[in-house]
Amino acid sequence: MTNARKLFDEMGERNVVSWNSILSGYSKAGDMQTAQKIFDDIPNQDVISWNTMVSGYTKTGNMDMACSLFQKIPEKNSASWNTIISGYVDCGLVEMGRSFFDSMPQRNNVSYITMISGYSKCGNVDSAREIFDQINEKDRILFNAMIACYAQNSRPKEALRLFTKMLKMNIHTHPDEMTLASVISACSQLGDMRFGSWVESFMNRLGVKIDDHLGTALTDLYAKCGSIDRAYQLFIRLKKKDLVAYSAMILGCGINGRPFDAISLFEDMIKSNVSPNLVTFTGLLTAYNHAGLVEKGYKCFHSMKDHGLEPSRDHYGIMVDLLGRNGRLDEAHDLIKSMPMKAHAGVWGALLLACEIHNNVELGEIAAQNCFELEVDTSGYCSLLSNIYASVERWDDVKRLRKIMKEKGLMKVPGCSWMESS
Repeated sequence: MTNARKLFDEMGERNVVSWNSILSGYSKAGDMQTAQKIFDDIPNQDVISWNTMVSGYTKTGNMDMACSLFQKIPEKNSASWNTIISGYVDCGLVEMGRSFFDSMPQRNNVSYITMISGYSKCGNVDSAREIFDQINEKDRILFNAMIACYAQNSRPKEALRLFTKMLKMNIHTHPDEMTLASVISACSQLGDMRFGSWVESFMNRLGVKIDDHLGTALTDLYAKCGSIDRAYQLFIRLKKKDLVAYSAMILGCGINGRPFDAISLFEDMIKSNVSPNLVTFTGLLTAYNHAGLVEKGYKCFHSMKDHGLEPSRDHYGIMVDLLGRNGRLDEAHDLIKSMPMKAHAGVWGALLLACEIHNNVELGEIAAQNCFELEVDTSGYCSLLSNIYASVERWDDVKRLRKIMKEKGLMKVPGCSWMESS
């Protein structure tokens, strides 16, 4: 800004364009004190001058000043309204932004997309859809915003339904890379490799180039669906392997019985100076669990804090499962007792399952009691405890549990599996 200000000061005659240019520079730099002085000195402020100041204050988080200036704008245009709406949305005050949106004389696509994205970020998907449905002529960008909203808020079926509707629309709504990335994410959440494979072939027909963003999304899809070799083919083609790509592959290998591949990928990740996140460690701990590597699993679990991460309940659950399956039940119980947060049923259920494997009645009863308190209507825990009693021939307790299950109308849910037909 120093050179720009020097040139500005040397100008013999300034017009509104030069005033707005220097004003924009200070505003974008976040120097609102200087920007305010420049603004006050402008002889004839136009709507661009006002909008620049409102934008500057919103970007520095000073919504009180932004709103005060907005109210003083002599003749507001669409950019004025969109700037104040975006400011409130960006600072998390979505409903305040909505109040301006509702008061806006004439909305455009930017207004609608801003509100849809704002509701998406705060998880209010139904309000986002309400906004979307207000638009008569929807283009690709609007569809992308709403499909992404569904995909990012764990409503994948609705994302795919809207994508299918989009395909039936006119030429202006043909999907692009942004659309396809959200659709692939939805397929990953559903474990729907068939639809995901169709999307990939659809991309090939359209001539869409698989960039790193799409390649990472497809890697995640195939990894979660168990097609590890296809996921790896996509993974190695990525020009830049980021946290999302590495985590997708590590988790995919971890949950699909490829523990040593997961461990190797994690080592490559660290060598590449990519910092792991909680998802990465979920995959890695799952890999150690599959391989039965207790000590390395312990080391991995404790190393999370070295990366600035606090283990979640799910990470504790994996460790309890690893310890329990390897007969270290007391250690598993001690780990649960050491948790800084309350264990959920998944953690106690892991201990209960381990007690069934190793016929440990004492800890089995403790684990089962906690499971009953957390999920009273689930019969699986009763069945596991019943099996533990049966293993040590405590038939009276078996009968008692079965009577309780019958009185409460609990049915043991039979195990099942499924596969897609080609």
